[in-house]
Amino acid sequence: MSTRIEKHGRLIDRSKSMSFTFNGQSFRGYAGDTLASALLANDQLMMGRSFKYHRPRGPVASGAEEPNALVGLGEGSQFEPNQRATTTELFDGLKAISQNHWPNLDFDIGAVNTALARFLPAGFYYKTFIHPQPFWKHVYEPFIRQSAGLGKAPDKDARDADTYEHFYAFTDVLVIGGGIAGLMAAHAAGRSGAKVLLMEQTAHWGGRSPVDGGSVDGRPVDKFVDDLVAELEAMENVTLRLRCMGAGVYDHGYALGYERLTDHKPGTQGPRHRLWRIRAKQIVTATGAIERPLSFAGNDVPGVMLASAMRDYVVNWGVTPGQRVVVVTNNDDAYRTAITLHEAGVKVVRILDARNAAGPLADRARELGIRVDPGKGIAKVAGGKRVKTVAICNQDGVGGAREEIEADAVAMSGGWSPVVHLWSHCGGKLIWDEAQAHFRPDPDRPPLGSDGFGFVRAAGSANGPLDLSTVLRDALVQGEAAALAAGFSTTTEETPKVEIEAEAPLQPVWLMPANADKSLRMKAWLDFQNDVKVSDVRLAAQEGYESVEHTKRYTTLGMATDQGKLSNINGLAVLADALGEEIPRVGTTTFRPPYTPISLAAIAGEARGEIFQPIRRTPMHDWHDKHDAEWEPVGHWRRPYTYKRPGETTHDAVNREVKNTRENAGLLDASTLGKIIVKGPDAGCFLDMLYTNMMSTLKPGKCRYGLMCSENGFLVDDGVVARIDEDTWLCHTTTGGAERIHAHMEEWLQTEWWDWNVYVANVTEQYAQIAVVGPNARKLLEKLGGMDLSAETLGFMDWADGKIGEFDARVYRISFSGELSYEIAVPASRGQAFWDALMAAGQEFGVMPYGTECLHILRAEKGFIMIGDETDGTVIPQDLGLNWAISKKKEDFLGKRAQERVHMTDPDRWKLVGLETVDGSVLPDGAYAVGEGVNANGQRNTIGRVTSTYYSANLGRGIAMGLVKHGPDRMGEVLDFPGTDGTVTKARIVSPVFYDPKGDKQNV
Repeated sequence: MSTRIEKHGRLIDRSKSMSFTFNGQSFRGYAGDTLASALLANDQLMMGRSFKYHRPRGPVASGAEEPNALVGLGEGSQFEPNQRATTTELFDGLKAISQNHWPNLDFDIGAVNTALARFLPAGFYYKTFIHPQPFWKHVYEPFIRQSAGLGKAPDKDARDADTYEHFYAFTDVLVIGGGIAGLMAAHAAGRSGAKVLLMEQTAHWGGRSPVDGGSVDGRPVDKFVDDLVAELEAMENVTLRLRCMGAGVYDHGYALGYERLTDHKPGTQGPRHRLWRIRAKQIVTATGAIERPLSFAGNDVPGVMLASAMRDYVVNWGVTPGQRVVVVTNNDDAYRTAITLHEAGVKVVRILDARNAAGPLADRARELGIRVDPGKGIAKVAGGKRVKTVAICNQDGVGGAREEIEADAVAMSGGWSPVVHLWSHCGGKLIWDEAQAHFRPDPDRPPLGSDGFGFVRAAGSANGPLDLSTVLRDALVQGEAAALAAGFSTTTEETPKVEIEAEAPLQPVWLMPANADKSLRMKAWLDFQNDVKVSDVRLAAQEGYESVEHTKRYTTLGMATDQGKLSNINGLAVLADALGEEIPRVGTTTFRPPYTPISLAAIAGEARGEIFQPIRRTPMHDWHDKHDAEWEPVGHWRRPYTYKRPGETTHDAVNREVKNTRENAGLLDASTLGKIIVKGPDAGCFLDMLYTNMMSTLKPGKCRYGLMCSENGFLVDDGVVARIDEDTWLCHTTTGGAERIHAHMEEWLQTEWWDWNVYVANVTEQYAQIAVVGPNARKLLEKLGGMDLSAETLGFMDWADGKIGEFDARVYRISFSGELSYEIAVPASRGQAFWDALMAAGQEFGVMPYGTECLHILRAEKGFIMIGDETDGTVIPQDLGLNWAISKKKEDFLGKRAQERVHMTDPDRWKLVGLETVDGSVLPDGAYAVGEGVNANGQRNTIGRVTSTYYSANLGRGIAMGLVKHGPDRMGEVLDFPGTDGTVTKARIVSPVFYDPKGDKQNV
């Protein structure tokens, strides 16, 4: 029976009692308890059910590797499923519920699956739920979906009431893991003067060392840890963070940290979780090692626990999971647990050592009166919701009758595996250590940085060594090496002197007994969470799944939250044995971040609710809002779609704006258009590579329309480029393309043309830009006075700096409407005042603001393409009749070679044409044209599609642009456009230029 042990419990404060509930029942614990330790102290050994067979499960570990004790925490808007009871710090009022059962934890209907286990082996779902087909949708699928998953998803209507944040950090050396190795490595790096960030996922420093005991430099190891932490806290260049997990390591020294700020003290003001985004010159992973379980029948019965975890519960929280404990091991470390239990007053019934000989720790155990049986193992543990008896056998399975003894708990130890996850996240390779029977980091194949040198170092147990003396020496070496690689000079520090018992070599044991029959293998568990047995892995090998990755997916071994922490090595060894291969040849599965799950809310940070996505507003946004603008999202911007007057429909308002702009004058807020400065001696060459046409030959004071393609040849952006001076250009992009194109430029400069002297800057929000459009545009601007804007002085595609009225302005004589047009940029701070001045001066000229829909109609009337309408990622300039914008003089540009591929020069590619309906109606958006014949599905062949379609108030009919097979060669032909309602709209192929085909209006 689980009870508190009075003389132990170094992490709990017995003066602070706390109340909590589990499945609605009230319990009490102490400050410093975890939920798991508090439940064990209240004799609540069973904490959940397994996924597949719904078997009773209690905690098998004491930390982040725990696969069984997953609970739902909180309620309502603060409910969170799948939280580890072993890492959840107890607080007053905590509410927890167990998972994966119905109707309750003690009595679960799903447990019937255990009786059916023989019929539900690995991969049964791939074989069973295929035929008959009609059953899939109505019988199998709903059942499977109902059964899938471990925890219950939070109520969709209960919005998370907590807040979360992101934090950006830059450091010379990042040390992940605050055990004794991490502290030592951080101390060594900090002494050099390097900026050091040390993160530890638990609430305490020192890791396992205070539990395992020993002395360092004549001090108890826990006192040595306290002194080391004090020294680190005194270093101004060292930052220490508890409750902060190293979640992942990525390219170029980028790492993620996951800090739990207020989980242990709910109601505290401030964010609950913080996601650290860290750039480090060097990363040291001091993540320790995880004890492996042993595989024997019944090793999942509640009360069977890792020996190290049982030691943790006794020493740290003063809790024992049982009063009669059997210890089973293949190494010396488990003897420490036996001795600790004995000294705590717990009866250690037997130590079963699979080896025939042990070290000095075995002698100590015998001196205490503990029986040690060498060469023995466990044949079977019997019990339902807790251990009842243990059947003992010879480990080699040869001779000897089984002996059955009474016990209520089992401490098992199968050796230790370095936590190599973070090392492996970014490509670090592993090597098999035969002596320790584990994979450890290969120092000759580390994760490589952009300079070709390693930027991640493993230290301490995470690097392979397991004895305290070697761990400290390795941590010291790795910390100094990290500081040196980060550019700091170091002085060699003397390794502390360690006193701890010597250990005899480990003997690898992958199954108990070694020749266990099929009935035992079917009850020996490898993956506790996913119910994967030794027999499942053997079956996978038998059925041809020889790749470890295939076996993982076929059996679900090491999937879900385990990610190979407990199940990996044992599963690999069983697979290797079944295949007759060596373990290194079988290899490991892929370790992927995060190390343990992190909350989705932490990933989102502050991006939620109204600020889920930033809304960008132009300087004139408030004016538009006050004048009844209907808003349209364009990327992150909000642009006026149209300005509705009282009694108007949206359609009427758009038509009014269209006609007025053609007949009088219109104002468009064009501030959202991307504006990117490209500057430097090599800027002209750079732009020649980015655009399909020449930009280096453009003269200062002139503008040129340009097309930009991806390296695959497809059109990605267009816009007007203005040359400002000899080495400066300003590139206009589409509204939604500024950030994307800026990133595109930076990527090529940093990865391909890194030695070119070019600087790019996105200045989109530095300027307000207003288009003054229509026959009266020049009159309006002349009324304000200032610059000479005559056609002779400022011709089409010219630009000039000057003053418009009292405003410093840059005026571009360009047009996206086919009308006389000026686009005028002023400083953003003057944007609203300039807009007001234009509106006031333009009253006598019939000025009106117009929105994006009017803009689109005006451009469609002129046959101007729109990125995102006429393009969809598969369109090249030649499809749109833009061959004139592709230079024949340049040797190369992005996309040039791709456009010469056979598919790109295929004469059957669809080409841009204009479309006008026979009856004057508006074609449906995205409608497809059909031709003669049928395809393989019996449908009429598709020969084109509509890309843009509008009603033109100026022309009094519907107009459209589209891509049609051999379109320009089929002028006048009428095509059929079937509707979804069975109707067919007929449209004639015409020129895409519907209005003012000679361009007289824009050149006045």
